[in-house]
Amino acid sequence: MIASSQVAKFANAVPFWCSLLLIPLVWITAGLGNWWVLLVPFTTWYLFAALDAVTGLNLENADLDTTDEQLKWYRMVTLIWPALQFITIFGLIFYATRADHLSTGALIGVFFGVGVISGTIGINYSHELMHQKPKSERWMGDILLAMVLYSHFRSEHLLVHHRYVGTPRDPVTARYNEGFHRFFPRVLLGSLKSSFKAEKDMLARKDLPWTDLSNPFFRYWMLQGGMLLLALLIGGWLGVALFIWQAWIAIWQLELVNYVEHYGLTRKHLGEGKYEHVKPHHSWNAAHKASNWLLINLQRHSDHHYKPDRRFPLLQNYTDDEAPQLPFGYPIMTIAAMIPPVWKKVMNPRVRKWRDMYYPEVTNWQPYNKAKNPLPR
Repeated sequence: MIASSQVAKFANAVPFWCSLLLIPLVWITAGLGNWWVLLVPFTTWYLFAALDAVTGLNLENADLDTTDEQLKWYRMVTLIWPALQFITIFGLIFYATRADHLSTGALIGVFFGVGVISGTIGINYSHELMHQKPKSERWMGDILLAMVLYSHFRSEHLLVHHRYVGTPRDPVTARYNEGFHRFFPRVLLGSLKSSFKAEKDMLARKDLPWTDLSNPFFRYWMLQGGMLLLALLIGGWLGVALFIWQAWIAIWQLELVNYVEHYGLTRKHLGEGKYEHVKPHHSWNAAHKASNWLLINLQRHSDHHYKPDRRFPLLQNYTDDEAPQLPFGYPIMTIAAMIPPVWKKVMNPRVRKWRDMYYPEVTNWQPYNKAKNPLPR
């Protein structure tokens, strides 16, 4: 165990600040144009995959008694990121819509890179912030999600995913043998419907209609509308198109990660719509050091589901005997997810092994594969 005094040291927090390097990088690529615009996705996908191979695994766990004050250098990167991302997105819209050296292809490439940043880093940081108790942090999470036009992710994640993960009610749990290209459209529609229904049902329990202004969807729509209006004022309709393009790429990045995190891992149906509690073995984990720096320990996913508001430096690593492990970090696994034959060759045998290990008594997996079990009560 890493002692609190060691966790608190600035030097130990610095690796988690590596995401900040992507900000000057995307500006440099916008200035250079041409094929240089591919540097951002190359860095986040391939460079960090290579760094994982070099840096290896981090199997150590921090002392859970470490206080928020001792975590200030870790928290800082998530707190300054919303402003940096805001300036980057809208600053680049201003610059790119007036830059003669950027061809149409280069514009698409630059904002593809922006979307990789706002998805890989921005949505991930919003995920960290939305789980925290301070209202200011939750608001920053909302602002980050508005910048990618995916504000309902907060409602879906907090009210649906964490409660119903591994059951037919959770649209984000990827089914066994379901390719990403089938999963993606299903989750886009399913998460929007389930998040709105969850908020509507919460209001109904208070005898309020969904149109009540306390419905967070009104806040979501206001923030997203403000972002689109700002893009229009700064860059005209081209600015709006570039903003929507980066948002689409960010959403794609998020749902790639969602696809990987729970692929094929289902909770046992106990009968009459009852399911076992969420356990560590219902999430895929990866202890790869470099990609966990970039993704602020998102790959320690089992512990996140056990303790959702636990700050990222304190998330615990689980052993092979406690929770399933991915063969590589998310950068490589999300690339594999885009190639269904490769993904299924790598992951389907692991899912079958997982089933044999944890549920040898289950002989008919078809209802789990097709999400045909009764909806949880």
